[in-house]
Amino acid sequence: MKRIMSIVVTGAMALGSVVAFGVGTASAAQTTPTVVLSGAAGEFPGTTPPLVATTSVAGSVTFSVGGATITGCSSIATSTATPFIATCSWSATAAGPVVFGASFVPTDTTDFASVTAAPYDVTIAPPIQGDTTGPISFIVDAVGSANNCGIQSQFVVGDGIVFRVAANDASLGGAALTSANVSSATLTVTGYATTIPLAYANHGGLGMWTGVLQTGTAAGDYSPTGAIPYTITMNTIAVPAVTKKVHETKLVTVVRNGKRVVKHVGYLKTVVVTPAVPGATGTFSPSHTLSVLTLLAAPVTLK
Repeated sequence: MKRIMSIVVTGAMALGSVVAFGVGTASAAQTTPTVVLSGAAGEFPGTTPPLVATTSVAGSVTFSVGGATITGCSSIATSTATPFIATCSWSATAAGPVVFGASFVPTDTTDFASVTAAPYDVTIAPPIQGDTTGPISFIVDAVGSANNCGIQSQFVVGDGIVFRVAANDASLGGAALTSANVSSATLTVTGYATTIPLAYANHGGLGMWTGVLQTGTAAGDYSPTGAIPYTITMNTIAVPAVTKKVHETKLVTVVRNGKRVVKHVGYLKTVVVTPAVPGATGTFSPSHTLSVLTLLAAPVTLK
């Protein structure tokens, strides 16, 4: 009888060890989600697109730059449905390379583990050109929209012509013209009714203005072959004068006790520290062989 009881106890211990092992396996089976950073490739001076985190499940994201949490971008909730996205508004304070990071905490912490995003490297674009002398001056070239940014001057009907423009203004101390000091920038083509706005943005780590002239035979496309008679126009924002109050004295003559007396009198005077700069308009049109673009007819197949 004693022998039988011993066997039963041994079996119960074995069964208990199996149950304990099963519980341990379930608690450790967490899935590691993904978090990928994108966006924020902006310019300085200029604008910066939001920093975007795309995750594989819902949760919250804390964004960082240079290892420090970005103000206002801690524990930002993702969208509740796929694609799970959280965004962070961030403005560059200088041009050059920056490294963004993010930590992600899933809503479901039972089945999913927290994770850190891979470092995300971005170059904040400076203006493409430096300071030069003269009034508003321009640098203009063009690339094909399907030509991987190879500069060219001849295009075929059907191509998208991407105009790339840089400019600076001597009246602003030779400053490069960016979205911070330009009120409008446009491209017009003689005989073409559409005015094309130029946008200032980051292109491969350089800040420049771009606009696309789509050629072709469809409605709204530009189609005349030969030299393209285009004009770039930029209007700058007026800069108000900077003034300050200064204390000065002057000599005045007064009558005191029947006698004329000269004394110093203090007063405040407004002086101009930096003179106002009115808004200016600059235009660029190709002349002779400088930045002349040509549109050629599409090739035909001979039978």
